[in-house]
Amino acid sequence: MKNRQISNERKKYLKKIKLNKFLVILTQVLILVGFLIVWELLANANIIDSFITSQPSRIFKTFTNLVSNELLMHIKVTVYETFVGFGLGTLLGVGIAIILWWSKFLAKVSEPFLVVLNSLPKVALGPIIIIWVGSGTPAIIVMAIAISLIVTILEMLNGYLKTDKEIIKMARTFKCTKLQLLTKIVIPANIGTFINSLKVNIGLSLVGVISGEFLVSKAGLGYLIVYGGQVFKLDLVMTSVIILGIVAGIMYGGVLLLERFIRK
Repeated sequence: MKNRQISNERKKYLKKIKLNKFLVILTQVLILVGFLIVWELLANANIIDSFITSQPSRIFKTFTNLVSNELLMHIKVTVYETFVGFGLGTLLGVGIAIILWWSKFLAKVSEPFLVVLNSLPKVALGPIIIIWVGSGTPAIIVMAIAISLIVTILEMLNGYLKTDKEIIKMARTFKCTKLQLLTKIVIPANIGTFINSLKVNIGLSLVGVISGEFLVSKAGLGYLIVYGGQVFKLDLVMTSVIILGIVAGIMYGGVLLLERFIRK
């Protein structure tokens, strides 16, 4: 009887959670639909200037035109550059963080430089990067790495240094080597930090790619945004921004799926 009562309470609890999730999603959808309807009505009534702000119907027409005019190619370019920058930035960031954790001397020496580089606006380095590595895809990928790398180093290093001191002391009493401490304690203890770093990095890498495409690119969503602004096609700009937001959401969803896989 008791087990049946617990089971019923559990079912009610799970049902309540599902209902809350459904209500959250429904509210989000209604807000989005309502915003689009109001936007369209205000533009049709000439309360807002549709030339400057565009409107959903014009954005939809622009999107259908883009679909038949190499939209997929532009998305592929941006996604490719983002994933390359994201992957290299993450690998380099984690590797450098491990080196700095291994050597406290190097960590203390590099700390002020990392802080200064992190606060430096990376877009200002754009012209220098173009001169160093050339225009096109290499410069865009380097820009993505430049934006995400320092953040990864600081976040991972901070996590490594804050690993439970008592566990490390206990491991040292059993004569664990530094490599064993790293692989058996420090890295496993910071899986959560690593996942959070991935969540931040995917967004930063996309920001870096778009910034690079603003400066030098012949394809990509950033190129479409810049081109639309130059020829005063704000419908194209708004459409590209919305597509960019969808792409960013899908990428973040991919990181969440990776998180589930890692935690299992």
